[in-house]
Amino acid sequence: MTEATARVEITGIAAGGDGVGRTANMVVFTPRTAPGDVALVALEGKKRFARGRLLELERASPQRVEPPCAHYVTDRCGGCQVQHLAYDAQLLAKGHIIADGLRRIGKREVEAPAVEASDAQWRYRRKLTLHLRQAGDAFIAGLHPYDDAAAVFDLRDCPITDERVMAVWAELRPAFALLPRVRALRMAVQLVPDGVSVVVSGGKTWSFSDRFFAAAPSVTELWWKPDDEKPRRVASRRGPAQAGASFTQVNARVAARLQAHVLERARAGDPRRVVDAYAGTGATAIPLATGRTTVTAIEWDHDAVASLRERLPAPSSAIAGRVEDHLDRVLPADVVILNPPRTGVDARVTTMLEDPAMRTRRLLYVSCDPATLARDLGRLPSYRLQGVRAYDMFPQTAHVETVCELVSEGA
Repeated sequence: MTEATARVEITGIAAGGDGVGRTANMVVFTPRTAPGDVALVALEGKKRFARGRLLELERASPQRVEPPCAHYVTDRCGGCQVQHLAYDAQLLAKGHIIADGLRRIGKREVEAPAVEASDAQWRYRRKLTLHLRQAGDAFIAGLHPYDDAAAVFDLRDCPITDERVMAVWAELRPAFALLPRVRALRMAVQLVPDGVSVVVSGGKTWSFSDRFFAAAPSVTELWWKPDDEKPRRVASRRGPAQAGASFTQVNARVAARLQAHVLERARAGDPRRVVDAYAGTGATAIPLATGRTTVTAIEWDHDAVASLRERLPAPSSAIAGRVEDHLDRVLPADVVILNPPRTGVDARVTTMLEDPAMRTRRLLYVSCDPATLARDLGRLPSYRLQGVRAYDMFPQTAHVETVCELVSEGA
């Protein structure tokens, strides 16, 4: 069968990082293309939308640069999506992705926000999670190609990841034979405040965890998450397990700037009652709980809540559980901070916030996904969007962090 092809001019970048163009009344999404490219692409799809595969560049965009990572080119690494764009073009694209989602899905008339640049464009990641697959009698550790979610290539370096993390991965590789003997695993290496944490996910038995840990002297603590079970700490070179490793920021400097903005906006107007939903270990709740401000923090991770309760001054308090199960107990409030995972907030959360009896004066929504952010703001028609601030937490990828400030109409 002859493959359908088309000449496409790329006019923008979609959420997820694909270039967007049109041909014959069809929208075409083509990975690894840049605004201004004119490209010959193979088409897969029909009617209104198609997936494009870049065959040839007829005219290269001035926004293009040569990707420095060999895996990005040779292995089609899916960990980054926009390495082929100049950094200014990446920031511009992310601002347009946010605005497009807020307009189309959230029904908010906004201009594309300027995205604050990262302090570092490379070597900023403090955590790297790789997929491990058996190859003969050994494991390879790597990422998926962007066009093959079932495959894993062997990754030797990741230039957006801190060199200290890559050094730990190099130390661990000779010990892969001591891992649980299953076909596939996931393993994360993360810098934490007092060392390095490693989490192995997969398998039902692990006979050699002590030998694996002994083979990696740089690792401070080793966790294992068996299939369908909670993580457990299996070895450590420090004291009792501490909450918070899972909440460590990947890009610490950008995270600090974002946090400072959230605190500044949360304190505006001298609020008396603040709800910090998805509170983690209290990085926002604790500094807010001063003076006349009482904070109620809600977090599903019970270990994080136990740590938070020890440090949160009375009369502020922390609730262990899902936000949607407890928010109605603490509303109305002067300020509600929402900082959900990528999936956004449960529909019950926006329903409560829309209830006139529980409506808050101001909302601060911190999002790592423009699509779910836009969906959730679309469910909050009683709140006016007062401000949008965006941060490039993850250069070379299509991800972007957004902080939206909303006020109740009439407030």
